[in-house]
Order: sequence, then C-alpha cells, then structure tokens
Amino acid sequence: MQHTKSSAENSGTAAAEYNGFTAEERAAMKEHAHGQKQAAARRGSKAEKEAAAERDVLAKIAEMPEADRLLAEQIHAIVRAAAPDLTPRLWYGMPAYARDGKVVCHFQSAQKFKSRYATLGFSDQAALDDGTMWPVAYALKELTAADEERISALVRKAVG
Repeated sequence: MQHTKSSAENSGTAAAEYNGFTAEERAAMKEHAHGQKQAAARRGSKAEKEAAAERDVLAKIAEMPEADRLLAEQIHAIVRAAAPDLTPRLWYGMPAYARDGKVVCHFQSAQKFKSRYATLGFSDQAALDDGTMWPVAYALKELTAADEERISALVRKAVG
C-alpha cells in the first residue's frame, strides 16, 4: 500500500501550525446551522415565516452591545425602507436581508469578531457592479444623515 502525504506535509509546513477555525467562526457556523434548522421547522404561510424571521433578526439585534445594536437598528430601518421586498433573516447569526432566499446584504457587529468596527456587506447577489472593481463591504462606526442616505441608495441599487 502506498503512503500518501497530507497537504501539510506536501507544502512543507507542520500540521500543528493549522489551528482550525477560531472560536468566533465556529460559533457563527453553529448559529447558521441552528437558524437553518429553525427555518426548516417552521410551518405556516410565507407571511408567517417572514414575520418569524424578522422577529429572529430583531431579537438578535436586541442582544448586541449598545454601539452595535444602535447601528444594527439603523441599518435595519434603512434596508426595510429602501427595499421592502427584501426579507430579513439571520445569516451566520447576524442580520441579513435576502431576495428569493439569497442574501443581498448583511450587518456584522464589531463585537462578534472582535473588530474595531461593524460592517455592512453586500453579496454577489447585489447589483453594485461598477466597472472592474467596486466595494462590497463598508466599515461602520456611526451613521450620519448623509451616511444613511448613501446606504439607502446602495441598497436600492443592490436590489436593482
């Protein structure tokens, strides 16, 4: 029987160097799996499922530390006003907004991954294409009226 080297052996690095996912990444994956199970278990009309998903998002926002919570509440209000056809849902334990089940944009709290700022991100489902390069994530520390208008315009553009 022939011995096959692992990719760590082939690359010349010791297998001990790979520590796997961080605790925060594992927690996010667990939250995602839990959310998927909850969504699959829900019975009822589409409107009932969407209402339950929005309650889940609002509950997750309410759990956040104050600075993140205030930003998430603002983002939620902006997205719901700019694109009422997007459905709020949890995505890896964070508020997200989807069309036809596919996430268009999402909020990531600073505390979740021990970052110095929260993030508003857009997926490849967002129609933000502009030439050969464009931003898909924005750092958030606080939101001014001008920032709110810019986010609203981005969300409107993202949904086409």
